[in-house]
Amino acid sequence: MSGTSTHPVEEYQTKDYKSDLKPIWCPACGDYGVVQAIYRALAAVGHPPHEIAFVSGIGCSSRIPGYTTAYGFNSVHGRALPIAQGIKLANPDLLVLVAGGDGDGFSIGGGHVAHAVRRNMDLTYIVMDNQIYGLTKGQLSPTSPRGLKTASSAWGSLEDPVNPLLYVLGYGASFVAQGTPADMPGLASVVEEAIRFPGFAFVNVQSPCVTYGQEEQQLKAHKAAMQGLAGLGHDSSDRLKAMALAAEYGTKLYTGIFYRNPDPPPTYEAEARRRQRETASTARPKDKILEMFQPL
Repeated sequence: MSGTSTHPVEEYQTKDYKSDLKPIWCPACGDYGVVQAIYRALAAVGHPPHEIAFVSGIGCSSRIPGYTTAYGFNSVHGRALPIAQGIKLANPDLLVLVAGGDGDGFSIGGGHVAHAVRRNMDLTYIVMDNQIYGLTKGQLSPTSPRGLKTASSAWGSLEDPVNPLLYVLGYGASFVAQGTPADMPGLASVVEEAIRFPGFAFVNVQSPCVTYGQEEQQLKAHKAAMQGLAGLGHDSSDRLKAMALAAEYGTKLYTGIFYRNPDPPPTYEAEARRRQRETASTARPKDKILEMFQPL
């Protein structure tokens, strides 16, 4: 997080980040827990709402920006990350969060994830992973397990699921975590840690779809299955161990921080500022730039 706010942390509470819009998710949807965790994390960080930008794509989870008092941008399907990067580059002092679902992030938007990771802008990307397309009435999503039957795939999926955790770790992400609304304190904690991390941070949230999701992916099942990585003694600075644990996605539910780079690389916006300083003395005046492209 690279904000420059001078407001004291104690000045903000969870209610300060909650808008007047009433969420319209299905009753007991996991996304209710996610947005509450985000309120808690933002209150803990203490950033003023007017210095926060929240960008989303399309889907149930992408309604989240409207439920906050931050500046919100509900964008087009799969394009939340490039829009968020543009916002961050134009105004590096903003705290920028990105929200979306597994379909939005790893299907139509999957090609943007790798480049967001490698650019390492100071963004927090929160994916609500429910292994289904909920908004469009229950089709297979990129994280749906092999064999899953849906209304549009009566014979079952023939494909292995995308592993979001391994995906971003493989591309070199410096902060990777997972949570579930079945553990609200833990979920709020990982979101807060992601926001505070100086660089691209990814949080995969196992957020159950109560209407079209599988029984084994509901909150009751999560409570029985989840294993906290801290309690297992996991060293979050060990990338290879993090990848080994991430490889168990879909068979085990680990929560907490998989990987946190102990020596974070510089962010893209920091490098851009450095380049500006280095070239300032030789830069052309703005009103002379077009002369570079005129014929001699």
